[in-house]
Amino acid sequence: MNIIDLRSDTVTHPTPAMREAMARAEVGDDGYGEDPTVNRLQEMAAALLGKEAGLYVASGTMSNLVAVMTHCQRGHEVIVGHEAHMFHHEVAAHAGVAGAQIRTVMNDSRGRLDPADVELAIRPARANYPVTGLICLENTHNRCGGGVLTVQETAAVANVARRYGVPVHLDGARIFNAAVYLGVKAADLAKDATSATFCLSKGLSCPVGSVLCGSRDFIARARKNRQMVGGGMRQAGIIAAAGIVALETMIPRLAEDHANAQFLARGLARFPVFDIEPEAVQTNIVRIGIRGMKVEDLAAKLGAKGVKAGVFEGNKMRFVTHYGITAGDIEEALGRIGEVAGK
Repeated sequence: MNIIDLRSDTVTHPTPAMREAMARAEVGDDGYGEDPTVNRLQEMAAALLGKEAGLYVASGTMSNLVAVMTHCQRGHEVIVGHEAHMFHHEVAAHAGVAGAQIRTVMNDSRGRLDPADVELAIRPARANYPVTGLICLENTHNRCGGGVLTVQETAAVANVARRYGVPVHLDGARIFNAAVYLGVKAADLAKDATSATFCLSKGLSCPVGSVLCGSRDFIARARKNRQMVGGGMRQAGIIAAAGIVALETMIPRLAEDHANAQFLARGLARFPVFDIEPEAVQTNIVRIGIRGMKVEDLAAKLGAKGVKAGVFEGNKMRFVTHYGITAGDIEEALGRIGEVAGK
């Protein structure tokens, strides 16, 4: 049986071109800043996000942690959405490692923050309050179904932050999905953020890595914090080479994943067990409520049919389209889902 794995776009495998590039990558010691392939990847990433410099790190979680460590002092407070990946899925590293407290404001269904709510959450300058050290946005928004923030929506929050002298970090793990959906450059989506990161190991299909981008001074300080959390790598060009191929070749094909997600969402809407509005699906994530049965039970039954889906609290399920999943796979998956959910 062909296994159709729709749990996440982190399950992708490197393309043949990536494997070839990794095999012949020119390398050096990145601890000394001497790996030419890493340096080229960092330069490419910074240019794509419209920033001065980039820093290659092991993961999106590490990238967000290093960003918080670099922007904030211990005891500072970080404002994030209540559904943010940083709040739910990063093991409280911002508190446990960076010493920063998280304060949440409400995300709407697409992951947006109301600028008025953000302003209310910024702490007054009182001796018994923490200092608001950072505001974080997420684009696309994982737990809000791959929802997209526009340039204007990011700017509205950033304008509030600037009035109070607070930096903005953009968790752009899937920022290229947002750029493709909106038909804009990733740099446009990141221009109002003080720092921004994106993942190579999600929709771009690389085996490892994220890149944190910002000013040269910010990245110089971030490099020391990366070292502090054990993120310094040596001949990392072997894996960075895949990232270069991704940035050169994999961004335009994200539109295919979006189309497959729409196809999947329309198909799932035929089955009463799924609580879904297909028109709300913008990118490659289909996050839906389950009616009439436990999500764990449904996931087990789908798994027995060779379809893997993500399980979340609140009786929710997630399907994510990605490289390696074709329209034919989606059609096959819908047929198997129907054997379980159509009864």
